Amino acid sequence: MAVENKHFASEAAFQAEIAQDKYKDRLIVIDFTASWCPPCQYIKPIFHRYADETPDATFFQVDVDESDELSEALGVSAMPTFQFWRNGVKVEALTGADKDKLKALIASLK
Repeated sequence: MAVENKHFASEAAFQAEIAQDKYKDRLIVIDFTASWCPPCQYIKPIFHRYADETPDATFFQVDVDESDELSEALGVSAMPTFQFWRNGVKVEALTGADKDKLKALIASLK
C-alpha cells in the first residue's frame, strides 16, 4: 500500500481521521519527518518499501513543520519518529532511522 502524505491542523483532526471505520483494527504506521532532516531522507524510501510490502497496514507520512501542533501534542521531539496506532490508541513508537527495528516493529504489530 502506498504511503499517504498527511497534514493535520490539530490533534482533533488527527483523531477524527484515525477513528474512521476504514481504519478499525488496522495498524497505522506514521512517519513524523522533516525535509531538512538527513536521517529522515535516508529512511524515506525504506519506509515506502515497507509500506508496499505490508498491504494490511496503513502508512502515513507527516511533515512536522506542516503539522507542528500535532507533532507537539503527540510528543514528537526528534525526527524521524515512527508511531504505531491501532483503534485510536498509540501502541508503540520508535525514534531514529533504524530500518531493522522499524521492520521488526511493523512485522510484530501487523
